[in-house]
Amino acid sequence: MQRITISLDDELATAFDRLIARHGYDNRSEAVRDLIRERLGREAQDRKPRGHCVASLSYVYNHHARELAERLAEHQHAHHDLVVATMHVHLDHDNCLENAVLQGPVGAVRSLAARLTAEPGVRHGSLNLVAVEHADHHAHGGASHRHLKPKY
Repeated sequence: MQRITISLDDELATAFDRLIARHGYDNRSEAVRDLIRERLGREAQDRKPRGHCVASLSYVYNHHARELAERLAEHQHAHHDLVVATMHVHLDHDNCLENAVLQGPVGAVRSLAARLTAEPGVRHGSLNLVAVEHADHHAHGGASHRHLKPKY
C-alpha cells in the first residue's frame, strides 16, 4: 500500500468531513479510496465501454400503463443472458419499483438498461454499473463456474 498526502482548503476539508460522517466512514482514507475507485470505474466505462460488468438497474413504472409490464418482461426474457434476477415491489395502487441485477458485456447491459428505461411509462430509471474482470474459473464437485472481481 502506498501513502499519499493531499492538501485541501478548509472549506473543502470541512465539507468532505461532513460527507464522511453522513456515509459512516471510519476515516478519510477509506472515503478517498472509494471516491477514486468510483471515478476510475466510471472513467473506464465512459472512455471504452468494453469488457464485462455487473449492474443494478432500478426503475419505477405505472403498472396501469397499457401493456407496459408485458413489454418490460418481454425485454427481460429476450435478454435472459444478461438478466440475473429481478425484484418487483408494489409501491401503491398504481406504481411499481423494479430492480434488475444485470451481468454481461458493458455495451449490451447499457443497451438493455436504456431500452427498459425508455419505455413510455417508466420513470426514475437509474443504472449502477460496476466493471468486473474474470478472476477465476474452476469447478467444485463437477459444477464449473467463474468468479467475477470488481476492477477497481
